[in-house]
Amino acid sequence: MEPENQTTVLEFLLLGLSEKPEHQTLLFGLFLSMYMVTCTGNLLIVLAIISDSHLHTPMYFFLSNLSLIDIFFSSTTVPKMLVNIWTQDRAIPFAGCLSQMYAFHLFGTMDSFLLAMMAIDRFVAIVHPLRYSVIMSPRVCGLLVAGPWVVTNLQSLVHTCLMAQLTFCSGSEIPHFFCDLMPLLKLSCSDTHTNELVIFAFGIIMGISPLSCILLSYICIFRAVFKIPSAQGKWKAFSTCGSHLTVVSLFYGTIFTVYLQPASPTSSQKDKTAALMCGVVIPMLNPFIYSLRNTDMKMALRKLVSRVAASQS
Repeated sequence: MEPENQTTVLEFLLLGLSEKPEHQTLLFGLFLSMYMVTCTGNLLIVLAIISDSHLHTPMYFFLSNLSLIDIFFSSTTVPKMLVNIWTQDRAIPFAGCLSQMYAFHLFGTMDSFLLAMMAIDRFVAIVHPLRYSVIMSPRVCGLLVAGPWVVTNLQSLVHTCLMAQLTFCSGSEIPHFFCDLMPLLKLSCSDTHTNELVIFAFGIIMGISPLSCILLSYICIFRAVFKIPSAQGKWKAFSTCGSHLTVVSLFYGTIFTVYLQPASPTSSQKDKTAALMCGVVIPMLNPFIYSLRNTDMKMALRKLVSRVAASQS
C-alpha cells in the first residue's frame, strides 16, 4: 500500500442495515420498539428477583446476571444505530468505534459464559440434589460469575489494543450497523496477521469452553433423568431446564445456522444476521422465555407490579 493512500482515520461511517431512505422510518420504529421491550423486560426480571426473597437462589442469581448482561449487550449497538437513523449522520469516532467493539465482545462472550454457568447449576440441582446448597454456595456462585468477567474483559482488551495499533486506509465505510472486528480489519492498511491469529485463538477458546460446559452438563443431566423411574419425576426434572435449553438453542442455533453455511460473497450479511439475532432479538426474547413457563417468576412479577401500582395510588 502506497503512503499517499494512507491517512489517519479520525472516524468511521456505519452503513447500517439499509441505505435506502424508504427503509429508515420502518427500521427506526422496529428497533426502538425492540430495544424498549428488551430493557423493560430484563429490568423487570432483575427487580422481581431482587424483591422476592423466594428467588434468592443460585438459579435466579444467574438469571438476574443474564438479564443485566442482555440490557448492556443490546445497549452496545441499538442506541447508536437509532441515533444514526434519526439524524442520518452515520459517523462514529475512532475511539467510540473501539469502545463499541470492546463492549460488544465483552457482553456477547459473557452471555455465552452465563448460559454455561446456568447449565452447571441445573446439572448440580438434578444430579446432586442433596448437595446442591453446599456445592452452589454464594461464594461459588460469585466465583462462577467473576471468573468469566475477568476472562472476557481480557479478551476484549487484547482485541482493542491490537486494533488500536493498526493503520487504516482512507476509505472508512463499515458495511455494518456497529463496529466489529472483521469489518474493521478489512479497512486496515497494516499487516493484520497477528490480529487474525488472536481472533482465531480467542474464538476457539471462548467458543468451545462455554459450549463444552453446556453439552457435558446436559449429557449428565439426561443420563440422570433417564434413571428416574416415574414419568412424572422425569418431567419435573426436565421442566426446570426447558427455558434454559430454549435460550441455548436460539443462541447457538443462530451461530451455527449462519456460520456453518458454505462460504459466499454475502459474508457481511451473515455477520449482520448473527449480530442482530444474538445482540438484539435473543435479549428481547429472554424475559418472555424465562417468565411465561415459570410459575415462581410470574408470581414475583405480579407482586412487583402490584407494589408499584400501590405506591402510585
